[in-house]
Amino acid sequence: MAIKVIRVAEGKFSTLSHLYLNDIFQCYLLKDKIRKERIAGKICIPEGEYLLKLNTTGGMNLRYKKNYHDIHKGMIEICGIPNFSLVYFHVGNYIDNTNGCLLAGHYWTMVDGDYLVLQSGLAYRLVYPQLLAALEKKNNKLIIENKIQR
Repeated sequence: MAIKVIRVAEGKFSTLSHLYLNDIFQCYLLKDKIRKERIAGKICIPEGEYLLKLNTTGGMNLRYKKNYHDIHKGMIEICGIPNFSLVYFHVGNYIDNTNGCLLAGHYWTMVDGDYLVLQSGLAYRLVYPQLLAALEKKNNKLIIENKIQR
């Protein structure tokens, strides 16, 4: 299974992306703005190939186990990002919710020049089992590409 994140648009401080599994659109993703300088908690993952793994430790994992008990087996973590760790796929609507992670959304809107994603819990519930299945099949390569529409 090919897992791709295609960045398509930028706001003042945000980046809107599409998540594809086997070339089929799954959901929108919200991330911090693409920037050259490193700012803690405001990472935009560089283009490239990364590995996904299941992280079963930490506070976020415990919260998701409670909130998504019917599907949750661990946080899906993006590994191999230079100088960063604990970067997850998770729920959230606003750029301030990312803290460097990818937020799933069922649809998006723009407010005051920045993107936000909506119905994040629904999008997460739809995509999480598919990402988990890919990891269980040892298909854990994630490709991130910039295709920003200007």
